[in-house]
Amino acid sequence: MTVTIRAATEADADAICAIHNQGIVDRTATLDTALKTPSERREWLAQREARHPVIVAHAGAADGPIVGWASLNRFNPRECYDSVADFSVYVERSWRGKGVGGTLLDHLIDLSRTLGYHKMVLAALAHNAAGVAMYMHAGFSPVGIYREQGQLDGHWVDVLLMEKLL
Repeated sequence: MTVTIRAATEADADAICAIHNQGIVDRTATLDTALKTPSERREWLAQREARHPVIVAHAGAADGPIVGWASLNRFNPRECYDSVADFSVYVERSWRGKGVGGTLLDHLIDLSRTLGYHKMVLAALAHNAAGVAMYMHAGFSPVGIYREQGQLDGHWVDVLLMEKLL
């Protein structure tokens, strides 16, 4: 399987929105419960800064369907954390387990180094075994866990904290 990675554009907002909403509905990737809208995702893309890019993965060539997206995000607005990047990786439901997430993550790691970040961090739902395995495979280490950090469908869930020094 070939996956092509490129920078996201405003035209990708609908696909990014649909994939993000799958992660919300499936309760696998986020504590978000409110579905996103394409217009909200367009606005989100327009507000991104150069140090916080969004990328998309196409199945096959760059004209194939978008099967995933990822972003580097501000960890904390305080200046002392400017060398730390938080990130997001979302994969279209039917493409999960096929290497798309790992390809996006590898690209984010390369981008993080190019942009001068010192460290990448994430907070993953502890029950997302596939995601945690992908992060471990990419060299991320667990550094803590927030017990009963949030509720999904009336149940408390744990959030695993991980990091990778670049």
